[in-house]
Amino acid sequence: MIPDDFQFSQSNLQDFVDCHRRFQLRYIQQLAWPAIETEPAQEHERELQRGSQFHHMIHQHLLGVPEERLTAMAQDEYLLHWWQSYLAHTKDLTGCGAGSGNNAPSSSPRCYPEASVSAPLNGYRLVAKYDLLIVHPDDQARILDWKTSRQPPSSRRRRALEMRVQTRLYPYLLSRVGAQFILGHPIPSDQIEITYWFANYPEHGEHFPYNATRFAEDEHYLVGLIEQIKRLSGEFPKTADELRCRFCVYRSLCERGVQAGVLEAGQELDFEDELGGNWGFEDIDAIAF
Repeated sequence: MIPDDFQFSQSNLQDFVDCHRRFQLRYIQQLAWPAIETEPAQEHERELQRGSQFHHMIHQHLLGVPEERLTAMAQDEYLLHWWQSYLAHTKDLTGCGAGSGNNAPSSSPRCYPEASVSAPLNGYRLVAKYDLLIVHPDDQARILDWKTSRQPPSSRRRRALEMRVQTRLYPYLLSRVGAQFILGHPIPSDQIEITYWFANYPEHGEHFPYNATRFAEDEHYLVGLIEQIKRLSGEFPKTADELRCRFCVYRSLCERGVQAGVLEAGQELDFEDELGGNWGFEDIDAIAF
């Protein structure tokens, strides 16, 4: 049974899409299971830490912390490469200048780093935390999401991103709460875009424009996911794709293997999904609708 105050995010909804049982164990039963996700475990942990620090450095930069101070934090060669890539493209990428948010000059875009939003849906709340939200004076809005993927750009990667819950939930929520960012009126759906920017491939971001049709489709999709979760009882079914179990901490509990999966060349786990279940919406200042 889902608690009445449960909040749906891209992380927990993606877990449900990937494996109903994992969603139940992680978010409903809140079961801690000590299985190692991947081998080599130490390198995977370092990758998660790098990604988290990279996001933190960009956030601090957008808040006005001097570039030199932040660059000194990049002691790792991978992190330094990502950071230099970001600095080389930040002006064209974000357009953020002096001031941010509602303090920006009227002729400049308003930039909201790590903006958090929420809205009710089907008896629960949807929540999202954007790496960066940029709202232009003409009401155009862009959601920027930082990625540290090592995979090169490809049509397959684009299709995978397009199917992810994040690509549907983030612009949908902004359509619902856009009035909070532009004084007095909402942001039209066709003025919204979500962009994934890859630090390793800065010239090859993936852009997903939004529109009213997508909004209606995404609302139907999200309502459907919540309805599925509400209807399930007992032990939720496990995924039929056992390859997913190789990198799941619950694989031994589900009798889907004991050894952690080995990340080979070209494979990776999204650190944001790994960390996403750990942040609580009550811990951040949210813009609620």
